[in-house]
Amino acid sequence: MTGLLAGIRVLDLTNVLAGPYCAYQLALLGADVIKVEQPAGGDLARQLGASPELNKAHMGASFLAQNAGKRSVALDLKNETDRRRFLDLVATADALVENFRPGVMKRLGLDYEALKAVRPGLVYCAISGFGQDGPMRDNPAYDQIVQGLSGIMSITGTPETAPLRVGYPVADTLGGLTGAFAIAAALVRQKTSGEGAFLDVSMLECTLSALGWPVSNYLTAGVEPQPMGNENMTAAPSGAFATADGLINIAANKQEQFVTLCGLIDRPELATDPRFAERETRKKNRFELKALIEAALASATAAAWEEKLNRAGVPAGRVLTIPQALAEPQVSGRGMTVQFEDVPGAERPVTVVRGGFLVDGAAPVPTLPPPALGQHGQEVFATLPPRKGTTE
Repeated sequence: MTGLLAGIRVLDLTNVLAGPYCAYQLALLGADVIKVEQPAGGDLARQLGASPELNKAHMGASFLAQNAGKRSVALDLKNETDRRRFLDLVATADALVENFRPGVMKRLGLDYEALKAVRPGLVYCAISGFGQDGPMRDNPAYDQIVQGLSGIMSITGTPETAPLRVGYPVADTLGGLTGAFAIAAALVRQKTSGEGAFLDVSMLECTLSALGWPVSNYLTAGVEPQPMGNENMTAAPSGAFATADGLINIAANKQEQFVTLCGLIDRPELATDPRFAERETRKKNRFELKALIEAALASATAAAWEEKLNRAGVPAGRVLTIPQALAEPQVSGRGMTVQFEDVPGAERPVTVVRGGFLVDGAAPVPTLPPPALGQHGQEVFATLPPRKGTTE
């Protein structure tokens, strides 16, 4: 499959998660993503992950997750010779993404204004915790910090357990996705008008934007969102229910779905019970209703109920572990993972996850394994045009 971003060169100066995940999305779409790393250690994620052996080899599992499809060069941006090589690289780039604290690139003399002089039309994306201005701009930001400040932790868990951190770095991931979306949009304008852009991506703002429904309920309806565990505030019965062998999510959000559910569990009278007959009364009495439904669901397994309910048009799905989810035929059958046999620093094959979409029926997948630090320096710099006034 020809990548939608084939012919686009992106410089990836990022570390750890939000920025690398952003650039990974662009690499999946066919962009030539060149990861520019510090010679002393490179991306910190190279040392992060569940495998001490991979961490020691500077190919940590956290790095492998979002750096396939990229080429790596090692440059010390404080070194004058390396700075010149970097600027030569910028002159060939369409876009650049970095996730340093605000002001770092300016202190290096490599901020947007400086780089725009080298490459007019450059799309420059700066991902940070809080944005390039404001009273929190200089604060250090990690995913958990942003989760707490955004309010997302306050509505995660039950009333007894909240606030809780979402179980993966959701704020970092949202920042990366937003950055990739903004870069792709800016590239469209660049290719039509030649105009570049400075993209200021705030992880805090990305997370608040993604909290659209609960934020709107507060801003518009004046209702402060509360933690509800596995329950759905907009409907009932809608949430996680116990069966004979595990949990199943059921979302009988429409009246006809609720009526069908009542029949399938052999409790048709629940559909006309005054406590449950209408949407709003069901929400008020959701826990009484849940107990009655769970008593009926105890007669069969989650898998059996999933098949029966979905066949009848009632949305349902088992609550799976990550290994179980990856083993599902729906996931494996669409090629959600890609395996590389020969990855630098890894003594075994490495499997990575692709993006969550197909293009013309084909899955965009990384064409290169995650790179060793500086692995592609020679081949990248050999292709650059010589500097003016030199014979390099």
